[in-house]
Amino acid sequence: MKRYTVILVDDEEEVRQAIIRKLDWEAIGFEVIGYADNGEDALEIAERLRPDVVMTDIKMPFMDGLTLANKLKQISKDTKIIIFSGFDDFEYAKEAIKLDVEEYILKPINASELKSVLTRIKEKLDIEIGTKRDIDQLKKYYLESLPIMREQFMIGLLEGRLSKSRITEMMKTYGVDLNAPYYMVGIFHTDNSSITASPDEDALPPAELAILSLKQIVDETLESDCKFRSCIYLEAVVVIALMENVRQSNDIIHAMDQSCKSAFRILESNTSAGIGFLCDDVMGLSHSYQGAKDAIDYRVLFEPNQAIYIQDIESQGNYQNTWDSQYTENILREIKLGEAADLEKAIDELIHYIKKSAISIPFYLISLMEMITEIFKLGRAYQLNMNQIFGPDFNINNKIYQLDSLEALKQWLQDICRKVRNGIRRERTDTAKLLIEKAIKYIEENYHDSELSVDILCQHLNVSATYFSTLFKRETGINFINYLTNVRMEKALHMLNTTEEKTYNIAEKVGYTEPNYFSYVFKKHYGISPSNYRKNR
Repeated sequence: MKRYTVILVDDEEEVRQAIIRKLDWEAIGFEVIGYADNGEDALEIAERLRPDVVMTDIKMPFMDGLTLANKLKQISKDTKIIIFSGFDDFEYAKEAIKLDVEEYILKPINASELKSVLTRIKEKLDIEIGTKRDIDQLKKYYLESLPIMREQFMIGLLEGRLSKSRITEMMKTYGVDLNAPYYMVGIFHTDNSSITASPDEDALPPAELAILSLKQIVDETLESDCKFRSCIYLEAVVVIALMENVRQSNDIIHAMDQSCKSAFRILESNTSAGIGFLCDDVMGLSHSYQGAKDAIDYRVLFEPNQAIYIQDIESQGNYQNTWDSQYTENILREIKLGEAADLEKAIDELIHYIKKSAISIPFYLISLMEMITEIFKLGRAYQLNMNQIFGPDFNINNKIYQLDSLEALKQWLQDICRKVRNGIRRERTDTAKLLIEKAIKYIEENYHDSELSVDILCQHLNVSATYFSTLFKRETGINFINYLTNVRMEKALHMLNTTEEKTYNIAEKVGYTEPNYFSYVFKKHYGISPSNYRKNR
């Protein structure tokens, strides 16, 4: 129990000692840490020791109690002050109230009254400290969360979800300065497949390590060329460049291009950047971001390790989106979730769409590359062996030009998509079985814990309770509660057969804190109470 500190001030030694003897200070949560026989000394002690409570007489030499109270409140508004006096004087009491004194007690001091006063003050201090702790915790959480909130603000800005007034407000709240005459958004993407996993168990996964390293490289490269803000979003590094004039855009495009080359040299993985449109207002950042996304999508047609400016692409020709992405989404969905016949149908529908649509050859190639890339990324996300599926020397450009007819495209897509689909299904099955094996092992080792629950188990396994419950029922044919009960009953039955332990001891050893409830569950499970079972065994 926390003990609050007290300073006792009275010009009579006997009075101070009498007050100290009246109470068991420790029992009521207080500790007397200092004494003074006048107000000036008391003030000096209070400044040094910072007590929670000061108990002072009014009439004292050098500085009276009310003056002391006033000065103490200037030092710390949180200090609780108790004034005691031998005078039942209304003016004194009124002045004490004005000074926010906690209590005004008349001498001689009654032990019971003083204990009640201190008890009330302790309750008040407990509440204040609890509130302060909560506020401090909130402040700490806010400061820890500030980088994340700044990142979320940038994402909302880029996605166009914020009004102008909201942007201004959040810039001020989060300390993000985006004031500039001109802006340009860049998106950096690196291929992390060449980055191998570290044998160190605590090391970051290759994908996370790659994106964090890329952000550091981009930040260091750009810092000498412009003001900017950067964040990681959707497995890419996004940069908002702030410019003083339009001419500076050429320098920034060059700097972003150099960032790609530096990343390739350091990370040894292909890195590209898409650069969006120049804009002159923060409200235009979402348009610039969309342009950067469009530009980065063209990286499959360009040499790697360079920046692609959307304005350059658009000036080369009319690349309007005449490919309905729904067909790609349907194929990806059927790979992940559908049956083989559904996947084949989705591919047939894509081929039919291509036949009847007036898609230009350049955009057909772009769209097909994007679709195959998405299929590749999907398989890699499930950690499938993509060399086995696509071939060890697979080159997307070469492959597309090899597919010189829609029939050839159809056959190849059906073969590749079927392999990815089957691989995902195997991965899910293996993962599910391993998870359930871990769960059963944990139950066997912890069934005696009365606090064991599906939530605790899922925390240990690092999965959601909803997902685990569905998976557990599917793999074992029984829900978690019934499975745990079966284990506990089997263990209890074994102890009844092999030991002379009391029933209440057995109950506790198999995870039941209430012997009566254990007996109820046992009888429900076996049709006989534990005591009768032991008699009849």
